[in-house]
Amino acid sequence: MKNLTSALFVIGALLLLAGAMSYITRWEASPYLYMIGACMVALAQLNTPLKVQTPTLKRLHRQQITGGILLVVSGMLMFFTHGNEWIACMMIAAVLELYTSIRIPQEEKKAEQ
Repeated sequence: MKNLTSALFVIGALLLLAGAMSYITRWEASPYLYMIGACMVALAQLNTPLKVQTPTLKRLHRQQITGGILLVVSGMLMFFTHGNEWIACMMIAAVLELYTSIRIPQEEKKAEQ
């Protein structure tokens, strides 16, 4: 199950990146690539279990899920607004994802000791 979740996350992240990068060319398929990738990343994060149940890890996991949901919201903004508003939502999601990707391993290591 862990390998499937990891593969889902990696493939989703690559599609997400390809959709965001190709949007500048106004390619019609770029919002679809982005949205599929965002859904895959969000699903991978929802299916990732916590190893240790501490309050800090629960909070970080909720923040990570919020970042995944914001990626999906930015994909919807990409479809419906046809402007650059989706970039602000994507940046907020990226900051949340980066923060939690650094803090979760640190907190897991601290909780195991």
